[in-house]
Amino acid sequence: MRALVMTAPGGAENSEVQEIGTSHPGPGQVSIDVAWAGLNFVDVMTRRGDAAYASGWPYRPGKEVAGTVRELGEGVTGLAVGDRVAAAPVGGGLAEVVVAEAVLTVPVPDGLALGAAAAAPLGLATAVLLLTDAGRLTTGDTVLVHSAGGGIGSAIAQLVPLLGGGGTLIGTVGRPEKAASAAGQGYDHVFARDAELADAIRTATGGRGVDLVLDPLGTAALELDLDVTAPGGRIVLFGNAGGGAVDDLPPLGRLMAGNLSVTGFSHRFLAATAPERLARAIRTALDLQANSGLSIPLTELPGLEAVPAAHDAMQEGRATGKYVVRVTG
Repeated sequence: MRALVMTAPGGAENSEVQEIGTSHPGPGQVSIDVAWAGLNFVDVMTRRGDAAYASGWPYRPGKEVAGTVRELGEGVTGLAVGDRVAAAPVGGGLAEVVVAEAVLTVPVPDGLALGAAAAAPLGLATAVLLLTDAGRLTTGDTVLVHSAGGGIGSAIAQLVPLLGGGGTLIGTVGRPEKAASAAGQGYDHVFARDAELADAIRTATGGRGVDLVLDPLGTAALELDLDVTAPGGRIVLFGNAGGGAVDDLPPLGRLMAGNLSVTGFSHRFLAATAPERLARAIRTALDLQANSGLSIPLTELPGLEAVPAAHDAMQEGRATGKYVVRVTG
């Protein structure tokens, strides 16, 4: 079968499509004929050699797919060969066939295209969990989202009203030219991350501050987050897009003084330690896509050969919305 393989840390020069052996499922697993796969920034972090993302080299990326069940492993129930499914494999999803845990393989509702479903297992499910489990979104919350122009940022803008929000939604972008695109997804205000950002956020909230911050920038923006969060607010850190060293968290006294909470979120570790929670979020995302109008902008890539250049665009901050790639069919 054909698969994208990262041969060593680096850039597109170390990513190539290779012919490799077809994978087969073990107990509690399924194999899937991949129709579409989603691209995510975690693939970029792995490619550039960030610590703890690749178990070794060569490495096969890809953590969300949609397709049809090819083969069932021992003990799998509730799924059948030929079922249309979306899944969150540990890796290897950018391939014609992938193996995934059955618990993280979810039927795709009738009428929902597999290309759209491929955005659910990591991207949309992460957005759902950031707002619900981690962020504890409540009606009227003012929400600040860094990297608002990316796939997860676009999903959050769509999800806030669907999940009962309705307060002011503020986004930040690394490049000013991405602001208009993010605003078009439903953000009330979009600001470039520059020296005036804190003042712009305070003005947008009437000086009150924000109730919930969703931050994929490691700790690079944490000082800003603390400065603009309202009393009783929540800050959720869910990545380290810049790839640099992370700082220590703020001292307890500062958190207590503002009644603030700082929470970490990891899709990877949730999949390993509480897969049922992640599976529920995937089902929620698929249901919202099929029945409630959840729709994020997708950039459809024609094949695996186009993925390295798309990873370049993601790494350089040129990408907007969500990339999905047609693998077969």
